[in-house]
Amino acid sequence: MNVYQISEISELVRNNTYPGRGIVLGRTEDGTRAVAAYFIMGRSANSRNRVFAVRDGAVFTEPFDASKVEDPSLIIYAALRSLGNRLIVTNGDQTDTVFEGLRAGKTFSESLESRNFEPDAPNFTPRISGLFTLDPARLRYEMSILKSADDKGLACARFHFEYPALPGLGHFLHTYVTDGSPIPSFQGEPERIAV
Repeated sequence: MNVYQISEISELVRNNTYPGRGIVLGRTEDGTRAVAAYFIMGRSANSRNRVFAVRDGAVFTEPFDASKVEDPSLIIYAALRSLGNRLIVTNGDQTDTVFEGLRAGKTFSESLESRNFEPDAPNFTPRISGLFTLDPARLRYEMSILKSADDKGLACARFHFEYPALPGLGHFLHTYVTDGSPIPSFQGEPERIAV
């Protein structure tokens, strides 16, 4: 087994019936650019009724058809914001939590201490987050997943990963392993992908 194997994201997504929402962070092969990507999927009509919009230098989810929104609390949020030389990307309103935490001098991990997985039993959708620090002397990124520690949602398991931004390498973190009932939460470390 090659623990350093680098996969193609197209294969990982194509071979997964439902990865949910996903974040990719990495660096281009030539080392000149940082890469950040976020995607959304949805099974319910409420979750599928959203699109991305850019406003005030940030990326937000917003309803495609506002008249069809059932519950905006878990589907409408800032998905990507920047603060100085840092780029925040998440799958929920914890984007704002991280933004405010960093602005108050907290670390990425400390900023997420007040948050848990989403309250959507029985799925308990994980909250996935990423932070890219665009420092030319030490280009790096962090990723986090907050997920239920059990099938009842009694506690939150917190996983934090920090990576140097190596040329040609990225990491892919998504909410679910695949489709199911309930939907199984992502397991393990973020997947190594080619950028």
